[in-house]
Amino acid sequence: MDLMKTLVRKKMYLFGPLMVLALIIALKMTLLAPPKIQVTTLEKRDLISQVYGNGTVEAKVVVDVSSKITGRLVELLVDQGDRVKQGQLLARMEDNDVLQQQHQAEAGLNRSAANLSVEQANLRKAKANLALAEKNARRFTALAEKNLVSKLESEQYDTVCQVAREEVSRSQAAIAAVRMEQRAGRAGVGFARSKVADTLIYAPRDGVIITRDLEKGATVSPGMSIFKLADPKTIWVKANVDESQLKGVEVGKEANITLRSSPGEQLPGTVARLGRQSDRVTEELEVDVAFNGLLKNFRLGEQSDLYIITGTKAGALVLPSAAIVSKGKKSGVWVVANGKLTFREVSVGIADQRNFTEIVTGLTVGERVALASPAEMAKFKDAMKVRVAK
Repeated sequence: MDLMKTLVRKKMYLFGPLMVLALIIALKMTLLAPPKIQVTTLEKRDLISQVYGNGTVEAKVVVDVSSKITGRLVELLVDQGDRVKQGQLLARMEDNDVLQQQHQAEAGLNRSAANLSVEQANLRKAKANLALAEKNARRFTALAEKNLVSKLESEQYDTVCQVAREEVSRSQAAIAAVRMEQRAGRAGVGFARSKVADTLIYAPRDGVIITRDLEKGATVSPGMSIFKLADPKTIWVKANVDESQLKGVEVGKEANITLRSSPGEQLPGTVARLGRQSDRVTEELEVDVAFNGLLKNFRLGEQSDLYIITGTKAGALVLPSAAIVSKGKKSGVWVVANGKLTFREVSVGIADQRNFTEIVTGLTVGERVALASPAEMAKFKDAMKVRVAK
């Protein structure tokens, strides 16, 4: 029995250090082991540098179709969503009053024409009387000079001749007055007819009815919108782009547009206009991107995402953008060599939407670069030991 106890004590004595050694090895391999990281290397890819912007679908040309006169709508011939042509009749207004004004103006013009005929007849009569009076005055003047008639009788015929001349002048003046009245009458008729024409509302240009703002029976005043008409040829996206991303954004640059209603579809576009004043709060600039083709269906105000292509490069040496870190104003990567980290400053080029960034200088093909989450990379230090995950 004593022998057995002695053997047990010896085993426990040997087992204790072994347990401690195993625990130390386990800690070194787990809690005290260097962190395990992924690595990546330079590879060649074709890059497309793009600038993101978010905006809404708008129309450069939106026209309020309104009336020039006050009146009541009696008929609306189109509705929102309808495509219309320039000159197409869109609505009718009540025209009873303006038609009566037109008839009154036309009657006044006809009366002036009749008065002109009367005055012209009076002028012809006055000229005939003047011709007879002048003949009689000459005859009796000659007879008076020969003492065949009295001087008084000769003077009477001179007076009749003078009265006839005044009558001709009066008729001529009356004709001029009637003709002036006719001009005023024609202007009145033209004005009345234009008022009648204003009761018909026509499309001022080709386009699509965006909204119908009034209904039949509504009273319209001048300038009040009846329809809103948009030119589908001028549909574009008004986007806001961060000032820090504006390098390379120019008029004429190609862009890809994604509408919220078609999230998987990209529509080609072109930068049409750049703003000249940034928002002082958001520090963004308005960029207008036109669609390259006409949209069959569009909704003004629809949310849109766009990517403006500012540059391309074939066969560029790239790294995943997540591998690049910033230290102040410097960009760099963590190079892994002999199980240790070393920070290496690099020069970067263009970056594309697929999260790859061009490495211009600072790294050679084959060198391994650490790739980890931003939180993990924030803990990296020079000469720090790491393990490369397989």
